[in-house]
Amino acid sequence: MAIIYTVPQSHACIIERFGKFSRVQTGGINFKIPFIESIKNVDVWGDIANKEQIFIELSEQRIDTPIRVCHTKDNVGVDVNASIYFRILSPENAVYEVDNLVESLPDTALNSLRSQIGKTTLDELLSERQKLNDQIFILLKDSIKNWGVSLLRVEIQELNTSDETADAMRQEMTAEREKRAMILEADGKKQYEITTSEGIAAGIKIRAEAEAEALKIKAEAESEYLMKLTERIGTENAGKVLIAEKYIVGMEVISKNPSDKVFMPNNFNPLFNFEMKTSDNKN
Repeated sequence: MAIIYTVPQSHACIIERFGKFSRVQTGGINFKIPFIESIKNVDVWGDIANKEQIFIELSEQRIDTPIRVCHTKDNVGVDVNASIYFRILSPENAVYEVDNLVESLPDTALNSLRSQIGKTTLDELLSERQKLNDQIFILLKDSIKNWGVSLLRVEIQELNTSDETADAMRQEMTAEREKRAMILEADGKKQYEITTSEGIAAGIKIRAEAEAEALKIKAEAESEYLMKLTERIGTENAGKVLIAEKYIVGMEVISKNPSDKVFMPNNFNPLFNFEMKTSDNKN
């Protein structure tokens, strides 16, 4: 490369002097001392954060990890991979603090992913993916803190189980749905029985209150009737009248059925033998 050259915007390059780190050059016109200084080659990074094998990209980058089989806490194998979003803040550290940034970053992410999945059951893994993303982010950020890289986010892309596991999960989901349906049906029946019993109890209470009120009214009416009858014909005659009334009512009840034979006494005089108490009966 020429003595004077241009570094593209949002890029940087590392200058080495006699094979040792000298300085970092950023976007714009730069120069180097011929024969003494050279630009560090980062071709081992491939096409990640690398332009023309010498310019390190400082903008946001993405690396996808290869698919790996990880085992959950309940010993279920899961095929998983993730995308790592990062930005290089210190080209010097990114080149010298780690052997190969582009290889080490996804390997470290997979180790963190494997470690975290091993602490999680399959149900938790499937239902709390975002929580797992956050946990992997924290673990990976701590592991690469000296690599001159700003970790932006980690997103799990693929999370698949074997066909046997998928079948078992479908069976479990079906059983769970049936269980919930049975519980809902039982709750519905229970609520219906409660509502029905409450309604019956309320009806019985209302009927009892009505009957009690009717008896009260009837008793008051009979009391008033007896008092007036006593005033008119005297206590003894009033008693005979009441007995006669009860006798007639009783005979009416027992003679309602036409098929029943009822034997009537042939002398009713003792029941109706009383004298009226009037103002003219003074002798």
